[in-house]
Amino acid sequence: MSMVRWSLHQFGELTPPDLYELLTLRSAVFVVEQQCIFLDMDNKDQQSWHLLGKINNQLVAYTRLLPAGLAYESCSIGRVVTADTVRRTGVGKLLMEESINCCEKLFGKAAIEIGAQLYLEKFYQSFGFIREGEIYLEDGIEHIHMIRTA
Repeated sequence: MSMVRWSLHQFGELTPPDLYELLTLRSAVFVVEQQCIFLDMDNKDQQSWHLLGKINNQLVAYTRLLPAGLAYESCSIGRVVTADTVRRTGVGKLLMEESINCCEKLFGKAAIEIGAQLYLEKFYQSFGFIREGEIYLEDGIEHIHMIRTA
């Protein structure tokens, strides 16, 4: 597997091609692959940071890093997505490690919250996230609230 090149951008710094590519990847996975008909754009992108992971100049991994108060009381990591071409190669693990590191750089060593798809609970637990509360449905998919303490 080639090296993943990471870049972190505020919304206004994203180039039109990068923005198009990240929205395409999010739609390909969250709308088409998961057959979930919802509007991915939720007016939180503009206040968030965007972590892009590229291999050979192709976007293969992405997360959105939200400051405290935008989605949760603490900062959060959302829209965690990898291209199907890199699944089960370790890119998802690298993506979460990089996302946590970027959150700590941007927002300090503080708690990080996520709304995780239930089937990924063990994956997120491996990064120190702990389930909080009950299962809830979001866009027809079972989710759980998880928090990683500082």
